Formats: sequence, C-alpha cells, structure tokens
Amino acid sequence: MADLAYYLRISNHLAGNLDIKSALRSVKSEIVRILEIDHLDVCLIDEEGRLNTSYEVGLRTSWSRTRAPVEVSPVRDILRGDCDYMLTGNAPEDPRYVFEGGDYDPILKHNMRSRVNVAMKVLGRTIGSLNCSSQKLDFYDEQAVEQVRNIADILAPYFYALRANEQARREAIMRTEVQAREEGLRLGALSLTDALELERQRIGMDLHDQTLADMTRISRDLERCETPQDLDGLRSSMRNCIQGLREIIDTSIPSLLELFGFQHAVRTHLERAIDPDEGVEIDVRDLSGGMVDRLPQTKRIALFRIAQEAINNAVRHASASRIEVEIVCQDGLRLRVRDNGRSMGAIEIRQASGGLTHMRTRARLIAAQFDIRFNGGTEITVCLPASECPKAEVLA
Repeated sequence: MADLAYYLRISNHLAGNLDIKSALRSVKSEIVRILEIDHLDVCLIDEEGRLNTSYEVGLRTSWSRTRAPVEVSPVRDILRGDCDYMLTGNAPEDPRYVFEGGDYDPILKHNMRSRVNVAMKVLGRTIGSLNCSSQKLDFYDEQAVEQVRNIADILAPYFYALRANEQARREAIMRTEVQAREEGLRLGALSLTDALELERQRIGMDLHDQTLADMTRISRDLERCETPQDLDGLRSSMRNCIQGLREIIDTSIPSLLELFGFQHAVRTHLERAIDPDEGVEIDVRDLSGGMVDRLPQTKRIALFRIAQEAINNAVRHASASRIEVEIVCQDGLRLRVRDNGRSMGAIEIRQASGGLTHMRTRARLIAAQFDIRFNGGTEITVCLPASECPKAEVLA
C-alpha cells in the first residue's frame, strides 16, 4: 500500500511539467522512496529507432550530452526490443553493459555496479528504457525489477507525449526560420532587382551622355576633316571613345573576371578606384588555391560585386591609406575586404547604406554569411559555407 501511494504521487508530480528534464527531476524524490538509487536516467529512442537521447538526474554523465546510436548503448538489448528488462549486480564486469565500441564509460567512471533497466512502452512499442543504478554490489533483485516496471508504466505515456511536443515545437521553429529566410530572400531579391534596374538606367545614361555624344562629335569632325593632322586627332578621339565604352562594359559585365580570374579582376578594380596621387597601398591575395575561380559563375560574380562595393565604400568614405582584399579557405571560402581608414560616421553610413544592403542581399542569394566590423578601420567578411564550394577542394 505504501508503494501505491508513492506511485500516485509520481503521477501527481508529472502534471504541469512541460519538458522531460523537469518532469524527471520532479519525480525523483518519490522514486527514491520506492527504490534506493545513486543514478536515474531515461533513455528515449527516435522514431527511426537508430538514435537515443538520455535524460538523467543524480550523477552527471556524458550520456545526456549528445544523442548516440542505439547500438553503442549499454541498454541496446532493451532499445532494440530483444528483452523487456536487464538486471545486474556488477555492471563493470557484465558483457551486456561493457562491450567493445560501447558507450559504457559512465558505468566505470561512476562505479555503477548494480543496475536495473526496464523497457518503457506505449501501445506495445518500446520507446525507451528507465534505468536505475546503485554503486553498491548486488543491490537489486527481481522485486526491484517489478518496482521499476511499475514506475516505467507511469512515466512512459507522459514522456512519450512530452517528446512528441518537443519534436513539434522544434519543427515549428524550423518552419518559422525557413519562412523568415524565404521572406528575407524575397525582399532582398526585390531590392536587388530595383538596384539592377537603376544600374541599367545608369548604363543607358552613360552611353547616351558619354559614348553617343563622343560618337556624334567624331562624326561631325569627320565631315570637316581635310588634312592628315585632322585624321590623327580623330584617331585619338576614337581611341578615347573606345576606352570609355570599354569601361562601361567592364562595369556591367566583369569581363576581366572571366578572362584573368578573381584576383586580377579585383586588383584592377582597386587600381582604377583609387587616386594614384594619394599613395594608397593595396594588397590582393588569393590564398584559396584558386578555388574562387572554380565556383559557379553566379557565386563568383556575386563575390566580385561584393568586393567592388566594399572597395568603393573604402575609397569614398574611409580615407584609408591601405586596402586589403583576401580570399582564404577557412570552414568554406571567405572573402575579406579590410581598410585602415576611419570608421564611418552617421552621414557616411547613411550614404553607404544602399551599398551595404546590396552586399548583404548578394551574400544571402548565394547562401553566404555577411559580416561588417568597425575596429581601427572597416572589415567586411563574406563566408561561403563548405557545402556551397567545390567538394574536392575545400580545406578544413
């Protein structure tokens, strides 16, 4: 009758607990009234029956720190459904618990000698095991097995429901995160589309205001051409017109990137962006072993555009005396653009905010992480994860 009262109190203690750990802690005080224990844990298997998760009170062990394969668990025979319970008086010397490849270190480290393990079942299916341990030798018997079985029958449906609730909560959080990312990408794509439309308008105006005007002037001069000296002047004007058109094309289509690679294209852009009279030091390094040039075209161009924008911000707003661009392999592929200029103030940040937004958007569209830091200058980092890089080339 005394045990019955304890079992009823176990049921009462379970009410109101919304997670497995707190539920197990709440019932421990009643369980120890029924059975003396030094360690108590519940081991639950996943729906596929391949992995198990442990929740424990009493001694703190490595079992509850990570999910582990069922095959390495000391109670694998129960989790696989081979038996309903296990009983031992000296687990460190019992081959059922201590076997090659098994996760039995806590048994040895904490001297868990006597153990009784009982299957936890819901609708006839094993969902885990309830495990009680004592540091005393030959401490548990068949009566202890029956007591633990009664406790397991009380806990099993409640813990099964709590685990289902935890899984549903995790899935809801994952769905929310996915939806947030998709919405962010949608808004980012719209923002980038607007930016591309403005870029097309800018290119059109450049062609109209610069190239078309130059060609019109050359055409008029050609009609008035009378001497060889006049032709020499026209040739010079034509060369300038071609160079201006080439610069417009290079801005809209990174041909240098395709012809000579990422490092050369970035260095060329840097040299064009800075005033040669200001003495700005530049350093462009590809430490990726050329991996950046083996990326798909979309990713490579996106990284190049981000580098362009970061360089433009450094030149326009930072008054830097040194600008560095670096590509490295570090948990994927990282692009870093650093300068030693002053940190941007409120006005400069507002002026550069459109470019920063576009850099972030471009990074998100290629599944890369974007980070900006102001510390003795500005450092912009874009990290393309290893999963997005050429598989055979990624370095740890």
